[in-house]
Amino acid sequence: MIERVSEEIKAAMKAKDKDRLDTLRMLKSAFIENNTSAKPKSDVEVAIAHVKKLKDSIESYPKGSPEVEKIQREIEFLASYVPQTMSKEEFEGLVRAFIQNNPGSDFGSVMKAISPEIKGRFDGREASQIVKTMLA
Repeated sequence: MIERVSEEIKAAMKAKDKDRLDTLRMLKSAFIENNTSAKPKSDVEVAIAHVKKLKDSIESYPKGSPEVEKIQREIEFLASYVPQTMSKEEFEGLVRAFIQNNPGSDFGSVMKAISPEIKGRFDGREASQIVKTMLA
């Protein structure tokens, strides 16, 4: 994936697209930092974490501010590097199927089973609330 980012950086430089260039450089630096760490993660996990940080940072700015718009553009640029998000209905179907196949499941077993499938595709906090509601 780092090669793809490098190619897109070159394309952004040629197109003189500063916002895209800055965003891709930040992602590439996250990949490089990960590759030199003691416990490197997969490139997809690094991209997911980077996008999550961006989404979380939006909350610290007032709505409609230029910073929020810039961060939203960055998230759009990086959308092709992270898995496609899962809808609430898809998530609920996944949970329903697990509960039907494993009667008597508790919250921990459901979350443990579905977490790898939803990582980066569905918000964890919302997932836990939905699971609690469906088990009640």
